[in-house]
Amino acid sequence: MSEIRTFLLPDLGEGLTESEVVSWRIAVGDTVTLNQIIAEVETAKAIVELPAPYAGIISRIYAEAGVTVNVGQPLLDVEVAAPDGVGDGGLKDGGSDAADGEPTMPISVSGTGEAVRNGAGPANDATNDATDDATATGDPQPENLVGYGAPSEPGGGPVRRARRRLETEAIPIVSADGVFRSNDAERARSTPPVRKLAHELGIDLEQLAGSGEGGAITRADVEAAFAGRFEGQSGPGAAGPAASGGAASAATPTGAPADRGAGSGPAAAGTPEQAETRIPIHGVRKHTAAAMVQSAFTAPHVSCFLTVDVSRSLELLEELKAGWGRGLPPGAARPGILALVAQAVCIALRRTPELNAHWDEDAQEIVLYRAVHLGIAAATARGLIVPVIADAQALGLDGLAEAIADAGAAARAGTTTPAALRGGTFSISNIGVFGIDAGTPILPPGQTGILALGAVRREPREWQGQIALRDVVTLSLSFDHRVVDGEQGAHFLRDVGAILNNPGRVLGML
Repeated sequence: MSEIRTFLLPDLGEGLTESEVVSWRIAVGDTVTLNQIIAEVETAKAIVELPAPYAGIISRIYAEAGVTVNVGQPLLDVEVAAPDGVGDGGLKDGGSDAADGEPTMPISVSGTGEAVRNGAGPANDATNDATDDATATGDPQPENLVGYGAPSEPGGGPVRRARRRLETEAIPIVSADGVFRSNDAERARSTPPVRKLAHELGIDLEQLAGSGEGGAITRADVEAAFAGRFEGQSGPGAAGPAASGGAASAATPTGAPADRGAGSGPAAAGTPEQAETRIPIHGVRKHTAAAMVQSAFTAPHVSCFLTVDVSRSLELLEELKAGWGRGLPPGAARPGILALVAQAVCIALRRTPELNAHWDEDAQEIVLYRAVHLGIAAATARGLIVPVIADAQALGLDGLAEAIADAGAAARAGTTTPAALRGGTFSISNIGVFGIDAGTPILPPGQTGILALGAVRREPREWQGQIALRDVVTLSLSFDHRVVDGEQGAHFLRDVGAILNNPGRVLGML
């Protein structure tokens, strides 16, 4: 006997209500082991790997890559072997429902549950009774927490077993455009980034002939198909070589009419089929939008600006780089202007702790934090995220440089964890990397201060009674006027500026 268990999308942290399937690492018919990574999903904050909650054979996948799934909705079905001696709704002798290699306790997923049903029909109550009985026996089987993994077999991590195709009817799955498809056909051979690009451009990979090794569909194939759509090659039968050579031309996007005769639509052949592009709001963009609206319409923002001569800061950094470079291993982070500004912020917050605080509306209290958990805004391909450097005030200049480099690398690679995005008390946004001098940054929800660092410019300045070219930068501070008065904001900004103007004296006292 076997039974079908349905894996529901769990709450992956902080009450997030949905996730987008980025890629599947398995297909229908695959045999998976407990805690084998089966998929990548993108929440509003990070890309998360999902482990298999059961060992068995994948019998159904409900949503393909690119589909957004709500928490509690089904992701896939797994056919698992029923315990020896168990019939429909029954228990084997001894009252335990544990099979070899299976945990005796239910899978625990925060914010969701599981649907268990017999292969011939809906779930029956005996399954739950069996679980309760097994738990009561006190079997020392640990509960498996999805996302944390279970102890692997001796000799290494989970082992992927050979694929076995199920002899079943074609199972419909929901595509990214809402169209039901049959997954009895072989999945298009492509990598997750290529599938994601195809989804964003509205290209149906099943209609493309890949130009890569072994017929794999490449990024160039997708881009050529998209370009071909605007050259009158949008019919499903148009499969000639693209202008770039080798790549097949585009097919009609999934869900679009399969054939359009001349004059049958608003756009004639050879012209764009639509005058606008609509992009679904989800993932990081959806979270960022909600956070910015919450902050902008909750905290009364005030912004002030200060232009600072940072010539001596840059000279100090060059000296430090030259001195530290001889003792640092290759690839080690060296301090830059952002790390020095972060150090200055940590020092200045000692004198103005109201900038490192939180307005507690429910308790009607202002919470002042002793530790500085510093958020560093990062622009990524997925959108804006703000990784947090915990206890930044204790790291020193070299430690901050290393932490900022690590946080930036993780953000660009898309490996920043949800935990690394929580708990910030003050933030810095380096808008200077975009060539911008100043701005009015919006506070991350719950924080009372954020500093924007502008681009370093060479400008004529008065220096020791003469006009000289100096390196200057503009600092932009936004703060919550419920917590911080203008005087306090000005003091903080002047302190940061004074440190950057003469960093050697201040850092030498630390």
